[in-house]
Amino acid sequence: MSRLTTIAPAKVNLTLAVLARRADGYHEITSLVTFAAAGDRLALELGSTLDLGVEGPTAAMTGPKEGNLVLKAGRALAERIERLKLGKFYLTKELPAGAGLGGGSSDAAAALRLIAQANDISIDDPRIVEAARATGADVPVCLDPRARLMHGTGEILSAPIDLPKVDAVLVFPDAPLSTADVFGNFTLVAGPRRRMRYGEGEIPAGRDKLIGYLNQEANDLELAARLTAPEISEAKTLLEESGEALLVRMSGSGSAFFALFENAKLAKRAAAKIAKRKPKWWVRATTLG
Repeated sequence: MSRLTTIAPAKVNLTLAVLARRADGYHEITSLVTFAAAGDRLALELGSTLDLGVEGPTAAMTGPKEGNLVLKAGRALAERIERLKLGKFYLTKELPAGAGLGGGSSDAAAALRLIAQANDISIDDPRIVEAARATGADVPVCLDPRARLMHGTGEILSAPIDLPKVDAVLVFPDAPLSTADVFGNFTLVAGPRRRMRYGEGEIPAGRDKLIGYLNQEANDLELAARLTAPEISEAKTLLEESGEALLVRMSGSGSAFFALFENAKLAKRAAAKIAKRKPKWWVRATTLG
């Protein structure tokens, strides 16, 4: 079999509401998630040993190979399926770590997709889904990277939602954040803003109505993230100063921000301006949806 390849797209939380803190310490959330055209690339060559090679612009941010979620996902699935065909993964990292863009989770989901393809297993096979859940909270939503609502701690997913494509800019201000630290600050600065989950019927069709809806919502973790690392506020400021963004918001638990634009030309212009001012930051013009 020739080398199998796939894309591991960036996950973007268009909205994120923290509903409550559970008895086990985790938080109930509800979030509208979509995916970007920007992402990592993953390949699999079948072999006798599960292994991983990492390269690319952000490879240094991935940490020790042994703890990589790609290998964790492979091991989790091997525990559930006997005589599973595995091999060596080749990961090209484009997404930054600690940015709230789900890079590691998307990589792990991509690994499960490739293993499923190599073994002629459906991606919705319960064993694949169980392995995804065992690997990380955001891995299940990345298995089939289409817009969805996430509930619970991320394990409850809606059916795919048909969102319009929107031009966007993603900005990571070179300040990785720990999700645990951000949630720790959240408990100090804000209680739940919403009491109920988003419903699928709440998400409007059409780009203009969608952006109007998004502007009425929020990311409840943004203030906590900015308290955890005040320097990330500059990313939001620079996106807002473009004067042409339809929406500016943090993704996930941070520290990346996204902005939505009327068209690709405006998005590329804003990205170029920010990249020029902040050459050490990770900045991408892309599309969401």
